[in-house]
Amino acid sequence: MTDRRAGAIRRVLHARAARIDAATPAGRDRAVDGLRAAAVLGVVLGHWLVTALVSDSGTLRAASPLQHLPALAPVSWVFQTLAVFFLVGGHVATRGHAAARARGVPYRRWLAARLARLFTPVAAVLTLWTGAALALLLSGAEFGTVRTLVKLALSPLWFLVVFAGLTAATPLLARLSPLWPLAVVLHVDLLRFGPGGPSWLGWANVAAGWAVPYTLGAAWSRGELEGRRVGWILLAGGAVTTTALVALAGYPASMVGVPGQDVSNLDPPTLAAVTFGLGQCGLALLLRGPLRRALRRPLAWAAVALLNLSAMTVFLWHQTALMATTATGLLAGRLPGLHTVPDGPGWVAARLLWLPVFAAALALCAAAFRSFERGGGPGGGSRVVRAHRPADRGAATGVRHV
Repeated sequence: MTDRRAGAIRRVLHARAARIDAATPAGRDRAVDGLRAAAVLGVVLGHWLVTALVSDSGTLRAASPLQHLPALAPVSWVFQTLAVFFLVGGHVATRGHAAARARGVPYRRWLAARLARLFTPVAAVLTLWTGAALALLLSGAEFGTVRTLVKLALSPLWFLVVFAGLTAATPLLARLSPLWPLAVVLHVDLLRFGPGGPSWLGWANVAAGWAVPYTLGAAWSRGELEGRRVGWILLAGGAVTTTALVALAGYPASMVGVPGQDVSNLDPPTLAAVTFGLGQCGLALLLRGPLRRALRRPLAWAAVALLNLSAMTVFLWHQTALMATTATGLLAGRLPGLHTVPDGPGWVAARLLWLPVFAAALALCAAAFRSFERGGGPGGGSRVVRAHRPADRGAATGVRHV
């Protein structure tokens, strides 16, 4: 690429970034979008790093490097960012519901609009994978392989169901202290891990566990978390408590599920996962100021804005991108870091080299299916830059708060 062409590309990028920046309302809290973008990227990279599809005699089975390399558990501490997503979700939903009430919008209409933003992109995922599963089975693919692929592809949907339930309960949760769902998680764990405790009781933590950061986000919207002191208390308290639970109470060190482990911190959430999430939320609150300053730069803000526009698409299709790459790679044989057992440093090094390929596959998925998110179906267009209406100032850049 010549210097002249590179310079022209830079000028175009800067011009587009400046246009997005200029279309953003002055009062928009860019830290909210920055935190959501970081949470989405954390989930995507985490799945790409700890999800392996091992090829054995023509079949594919799921595996994890955390199963063979427990020293990699800290990777899950960095990339398991769901608590931040629920923190931002609770903050945005509470503010949105309050604004809707002030404008006289009925709760049912407000909720329908939010759920449509969540679930419209799901239709494309379900349609494609229903067809793909039928085609694979009819072509003679081994049932276990098809089951593994479909399970991984649709695994992000559990998050949407929980998020939708909490969104529907926003009017109640907006007035609830995070201590209440935290107390539920504590007592559920005491009962299910006690002598003769029923394991099924842990599923109560699916709602209660994620309600903790969600209600924390509601408290943020009420202006209760503005001081840095709260962030430091959550960060330090969450870190110390989680460390104690792992070191002294026998909770797993990994913050994601590991095949073969008797207990998963995530499925369903444990007290350790919730206290870890509180620490993450504390760090997120502390990062609000630096993020606001960093995102004043047009290029940085444009990148965050564009990612937020396609957040649901990226979230829903990132596992499909991984599996499409894996399946295509089988044509070239059993490739390291893609089809091999994740049992050593060599696999980790090879997997890092595959990340740009996964990203390219995800970009193709986003290009093909982002219209379902941006416009509610095929033909929907980008709304990164648009004129804003006085009643909808927060959406001026098209970065919708999901």
